[in-house]
Amino acid sequence: MTDTLGVRPTSTPPPRPGSDAPAGRRMPGWMSHPVVWPLLALIALIVVNVVATPDFLDIRIENGGLFGNVVDIARNSAPLILVAVGMTLVVATRGIDLSVGAVAVIAAAVACTRIAAAPDEGAVTTVVMAVVWALGASLLLGLWNGLLVSVFGIQPIIATLVLMVAGRGLAMLITDGQITTVQDGAFSSLASGIVLGLPVALLIALAVVVVTALLTRRTALGMLVEAVGINPEASRLAGVSARTIVWTVYVFAATCSGIAGLIIAANTNSVNANSLGLWIELDAILAVVIGGTALTGGRFSLAGTVVGALLIGTLTRTIPNLGIPSEANYLFKALVVIVVCLLQSPRARASLLGLRHRRPTTRKAARS
Repeated sequence: MTDTLGVRPTSTPPPRPGSDAPAGRRMPGWMSHPVVWPLLALIALIVVNVVATPDFLDIRIENGGLFGNVVDIARNSAPLILVAVGMTLVVATRGIDLSVGAVAVIAAAVACTRIAAAPDEGAVTTVVMAVVWALGASLLLGLWNGLLVSVFGIQPIIATLVLMVAGRGLAMLITDGQITTVQDGAFSSLASGIVLGLPVALLIALAVVVVTALLTRRTALGMLVEAVGINPEASRLAGVSARTIVWTVYVFAATCSGIAGLIIAANTNSVNANSLGLWIELDAILAVVIGGTALTGGRFSLAGTVVGALLIGTLTRTIPNLGIPSEANYLFKALVVIVVCLLQSPRARASLLGLRHRRPTTRKAARS
């Protein structure tokens, strides 16, 4: 529309109809990073613990190792970090794996029964072979999940639910329904060992995270995983073997879960098929979501997943440190998780902080 002189007005156009974005300052770019809010929540939990217990951050050196609340949180979070890293790649392909807890207990059952039945219990070779058998079993279980999802086209939540239900029964068959205990220093070192002053369990988890980050960010693997998660059919038409990618991530998730199960069993020198790794799949999904990876697939954040796992581990330590009754544990944990997830939402974040959130354009949304 022009005026009488044929000149187009230069005034600012009115806001788009239907926009419900609150008026005010625009949201800074750093607020949209997936790691920012979980990291701030983690720092806030640490501050709360320091206020409640002034020596919470104290670290001491004993027998060549580092000890303290922070070190304990990192060590106890190692199994969850391992499971969550595998879960991240599965979620990035628009899938889900509910069987990670069952895989963990099966791997622990295989290792502990072989060590207990060996005539030379306590030998390093016995532990090595037990670990190899356990990881081999985990790999086979991952192949089974990948077969159901990628070949037979079963929905991931149903395919992995089958193993989630049957897995603990299989572990009970392996252990004859008994709590299997082992007395092996080499096996115990997976959880309680110390190398360079740091817990072995934490070093194993960090090694898996670093290797995964290198494979997904320094090679084309990460891009292929994201492409399959965004649009599997388009990826197939572009020449990407979506079936192979999906199969690979489920095998990787099962292997990570097997390693986590070995660490959990080594921490208690026993395996209980009814309780080992119970509900760890839910904590892993929470860590992935808190870390900024969407359950709809596509882009993922390994760093965010690690921060999310550490947040859950710190929250587990915070609850008894604040003297919260045990019957309110899950409620308190749920409230913290809801707050973090709300802060991850751009619209909720803008409303809470009084900032203006602009809806992305179609082209920009497609790129993201």
